[in-house]
Amino acid sequence: MSLLETGQLKSSTGAEVRAQRFVFVLLPEFTLFPFSAALECLRLANHMAGKPFYDWVLLSEGGRPVQCSAGTEFVPSGDLSECRRSDTIVLCGGLEIQAATTRPLLNWLRREARRGLRTGALCTAGFALARAGLLDGRRATIHWENHDSFMEEFDAVDLTKAVFTIDGPRFTAAGGTAAIDLMLKLIADDHGTALANAVADQLVYTAIRTDQDTQRLSTPTRIGVRHTKLAQVIQKMEANIEEPISPAQLARDAEMSTRQLERLFRRYLNRSPKRYYMELRLQKARNLLMQTDMSVINVALACGFTSPSHFSKCYRAHYDTTPYRERGSHGGAPPN
Repeated sequence: MSLLETGQLKSSTGAEVRAQRFVFVLLPEFTLFPFSAALECLRLANHMAGKPFYDWVLLSEGGRPVQCSAGTEFVPSGDLSECRRSDTIVLCGGLEIQAATTRPLLNWLRREARRGLRTGALCTAGFALARAGLLDGRRATIHWENHDSFMEEFDAVDLTKAVFTIDGPRFTAAGGTAAIDLMLKLIADDHGTALANAVADQLVYTAIRTDQDTQRLSTPTRIGVRHTKLAQVIQKMEANIEEPISPAQLARDAEMSTRQLERLFRRYLNRSPKRYYMELRLQKARNLLMQTDMSVINVALACGFTSPSHFSKCYRAHYDTTPYRERGSHGGAPPN
């Protein structure tokens, strides 16, 4: 039974509501789940409202078929020229976002923004919005795995770790289930929380998050260890990658001796604090090498290595390849 039939959803004027059309722009290798979750929210909103509040269409650059990261191919109904002034654009990104962000796509995004279209991005597609300059001076978010590379490349964007953000005519969602939270917020803003909650119930989605909620699990949950001081030290490590803190200082900040800190890491993580810190830095370095066009030396500096040779030696020992070979196996940045 729809909310209209139960009396929970009422039109303030009684007039017919024109369907809001969402244009899902599928980029090559887009992540399937955020796209399908966002689309399903719109379908369920119509179903629960008992009337077509929303409509949608799939477009791609050149109207070409697009394969998602899971290998399934989608055939859009048209190309990017088919947008209307009243549409809401949703870019759907995923793997290889740099290569998917082409010059024609950037030009189109800027043109549609000048026309006043509301534009958003799911998962890594925030890269495309940022490269087009549409997020400058605005709050935005992106999947936590891409957070470091995004920050290095787009310092004019107020990047957060929220599950989603809405800032004026721009919105971004981190990917995964964050697409549901974003769409529920948009539905609530358009037609009230009763409809958004009804959609959540249909999805068996019991923990609706807001733009104040962060993406990742707490440090104790993530590392599988509930030890307050260990979590405190790891959080400090993660926040100080470019200028690493010495084990002695980490121990003092946690009000313990260096030997106690060493025993703590050995007991719970089977490695020394120095080794764990190095792995964090190398993981960030690998993300930057694969996701940006930063030079190897700048990547090294961003991850706390003052010597390129030391960086290369540590990288090879951990990943069994050099930073230069890692960079050579991936494409560069998209065009401006």
